[in-house]
Amino acid sequence: MEPSAKIFSGTGSQYLAEKIAKKFGEPLGKVNIQRFSDGEIYVEFQESIRGQFVFLIQSTYSPTDNLMELLLMIDAAKRASAYKVIAVIPYYGFARQDRKDRPRVAIGAKLVANMITAAGADRVITMDLHAPQIQGYFDIPVDHLEASAIFIPYIEKLNLPNLTFAAPDVGSANRIREIASYFECEMVICDKHRKRANEIASMVVIGDVTGKDVVLIDDLCDTGGTLVKSALLMKEKGASSVRALCTHPVLSGNAYNNIQNSVLEELVVCDTIPLRGECTKIKVLSTDELFATTIRNAFENKSINSLFMRSRMANKK
Repeated sequence: MEPSAKIFSGTGSQYLAEKIAKKFGEPLGKVNIQRFSDGEIYVEFQESIRGQFVFLIQSTYSPTDNLMELLLMIDAAKRASAYKVIAVIPYYGFARQDRKDRPRVAIGAKLVANMITAAGADRVITMDLHAPQIQGYFDIPVDHLEASAIFIPYIEKLNLPNLTFAAPDVGSANRIREIASYFECEMVICDKHRKRANEIASMVVIGDVTGKDVVLIDDLCDTGGTLVKSALLMKEKGASSVRALCTHPVLSGNAYNNIQNSVLEELVVCDTIPLRGECTKIKVLSTDELFATTIRNAFENKSINSLFMRSRMANKK
């Protein structure tokens, strides 16, 4: 009997998993996730998964219960004799802790990778890691998807007359350079200096934005401070319009008010994390088709190369 694919979801990504399963063409599997009175998490699959490809969808955003749910689902699937257990993590939490940049700090991204591997995952599918090198923290295959597959068609529909891309910090420059190259347009960089986490001390724009329609692109938006300050600075430097595209809408603290009261035309995000507030400037694009296609290709042992920007650029030439 050939193994089949079964898709399950943790409570934190149920909204997205339902859409992915629908695009994939199979109903979402039944799993019972409960909490004891003290908050301890309990996981039980309510259907046989013996010898099956099991895809577990769960973003590991705050609170850490989401990560714990994923780990318990992986462990339960392995103990239920699943053939392969694939962790589908649309947003990989703790990714900002990707290196030891000062004494006596943890490397959270590596620790989480170790935990997922130790739990028994055979493969990881994720999107726009804060630092691409996190793929190397795993000793199992990682399919690292890019939101550019979703953002590029959206940008093309905008048909902006003087399109220019902007990296909100030096670390994002490589990602933005590829997109700017695809559109054959210019890019600028915002060089920022932080006093501490979530607090910007100073920022300068490297490049000319006069009369330009600027599109800021980043992997995530937390408090919105960087995007808001970058947008204001570019408007002061003569930009005609400024909008931002961010994959993961972490949006903590006063983020919604910060975005609403900013000079940004709009903030376009993906549905890797559910929105927890309201803001008329925020627009959500779904990742359901991209993940469903990746899950299908992983199950059928097919390449996912066509989903990446480099494939689009090759076809464009």
